[in-house]
Amino acid sequence: MTADPGRGSAPPPDPATPPAPAPPPPHPPAAAGAAPSAPGPPAQPGGPAPTDVPGGANAVPPRSDAAPPPAGRRGGRGPRVGAVPRLPVERAAGLLRRTPLRVKLVAAVLALVFAALVVTSFGGVFALRSYLTDAIDDELRTTAVNVPRYVGRSREELLPSDFVISITDSAGIPPTRRTQTHAGNRRLTDLPPLPDPAEARRLVNQPYTVSAVGTSTRWRVLVLLPTDRDDEDDEDERMLVVARDLNDVDRAVGLLVWIDVLVGGGVLIMLASLGAALVRTSLRPLVQIERTAAAIAAGDLSQRVPDPEPGARQPATELGRLSRALNAMLVQIESAFTARAQSERAARTAESDARGSEARAKRSEGRMRQFVADASHELRTPLTTIRGFAELYRQAAAADPVEGARLVRRIEDEAARMGLLVEDLLLLARLDRQRPVARQPVELAVLASDAVQAARVIAPDRSVTLDLPPGSAGLTVSGDDAKLRQVLGNLMTNALTHTPAGAAVTLRLRDGGDGHAVVEVADTGPGLAPEQAERVFERFYRADAARSRHAGEHTGTGLGLAIVAAIVAAHDGAVSVESAPGAGATFRVRLPLVARNTTDE
Repeated sequence: MTADPGRGSAPPPDPATPPAPAPPPPHPPAAAGAAPSAPGPPAQPGGPAPTDVPGGANAVPPRSDAAPPPAGRRGGRGPRVGAVPRLPVERAAGLLRRTPLRVKLVAAVLALVFAALVVTSFGGVFALRSYLTDAIDDELRTTAVNVPRYVGRSREELLPSDFVISITDSAGIPPTRRTQTHAGNRRLTDLPPLPDPAEARRLVNQPYTVSAVGTSTRWRVLVLLPTDRDDEDDEDERMLVVARDLNDVDRAVGLLVWIDVLVGGGVLIMLASLGAALVRTSLRPLVQIERTAAAIAAGDLSQRVPDPEPGARQPATELGRLSRALNAMLVQIESAFTARAQSERAARTAESDARGSEARAKRSEGRMRQFVADASHELRTPLTTIRGFAELYRQAAAADPVEGARLVRRIEDEAARMGLLVEDLLLLARLDRQRPVARQPVELAVLASDAVQAARVIAPDRSVTLDLPPGSAGLTVSGDDAKLRQVLGNLMTNALTHTPAGAAVTLRLRDGGDGHAVVEVADTGPGLAPEQAERVFERFYRADAARSRHAGEHTGTGLGLAIVAAIVAAHDGAVSVESAPGAGATFRVRLPLVARNTTDE
């Protein structure tokens, strides 16, 4: 049953015999006159022979501990001086820092579960193997007790088929009688080897495991010394060896290992799927926080982080507390940016208002200077005329009474013209103070009819018409009757004065449809150029400035349309002109209507 352990194999070399060292290569002789060089290090057995360094005795031999050049570069230079190579731990730490948090969490859970499964599996396998081995040991002892005291007797007992029993003498040699029994058709190479006597005495009553001689079958062996011998003087001490194979144990343990592997793999796969889904769901607020931060970085300060615990007074989760803290911070940031924007906007508005006020002040100052210059010019003209006619009257009154009377009339006309100019200036001054006008209901149809009749009296040879469409007779505004009459009178006078004799003048009254009454004075005269239309409501501006004033002819003061614009503005209205060269001109006044109380009589 024993197998020769060295059969079929070559004897191993004797470790005590050292290998013969290789002879060193011959060293070339040194150059003549050169000092003998220092001996180099001896050649290591089995290693490469040292090479000679060219250059003679003064050449420095290479360092034996110098690192070889990098692979792939012949004669290449080594690493850069001062460069610190990155350690594997540093690379692993960098990779760990770049790994997403969800991957870290899932990997950590899987690693812990894998470690737990490995420990549990090893513990289960070890416990199962120990339990089955102990059971076989008990069966070996039971079988050994039931073996007959002397196998040579004529009785034969049936033994279990899974056991092998052998009885040997003190030298380990079975007796000539039948002392060995084995079951089944087992081959000798499948049986366990018998222990030598010394080893057997040391292992008495101690089960141990051995492998078969020619196969990988493992056996559990128990050695006993029979104590119930008939011949006490028998000095031939015999040994009882009982063995049983561990195939069933190995199959059970192998099956358990496969079950652990399959179940553990399934658990890891299922846990990875569930863990990834759970981590993804749990970290979804972080993704929303990331998107919100990106939107805020893009300039949208109104974005807020969704609250994962809406309605809760105190959030119970870390993400809930983080979301509320971020929202509170975002509110403060938005408030700060809003306050800053409002402050900058207020500063820009104040600066713009200051520039506008300065520009308005400059324009007002310019208009005032122009007004003073124009008023001085307009007042100087009648005063000069009056003075001239007074000197003429003083010189010619005694010689020709008729000429004296004519000069006096001219002086009176110029004085009256100067009085009208002064009255217009005083009216504009009162309107510039923006005092509220006396308001009362005024029917525009009555004012329009009176203005047309007055124009016909002034210019009976002109075509002056009144256009009152249906529904316009009851248009009523709130205002000063006298000043509104002056507006219509000035517009009619302006149309008659600055148009040729054959031009027609029409006054229209209609409902504007938006709570305003519209009064239009249109003529068929030569019209106005665009630059003239822009300045027609300025004070002392005359579109026909080149026209000369004839003695005795009332040409106006140049303040009529300016007075119209001021009176209309005081009544919360607006005045405009629509004209083109050769197409006549239309002056349009818009005044707010008042509610009319109609009663059926």
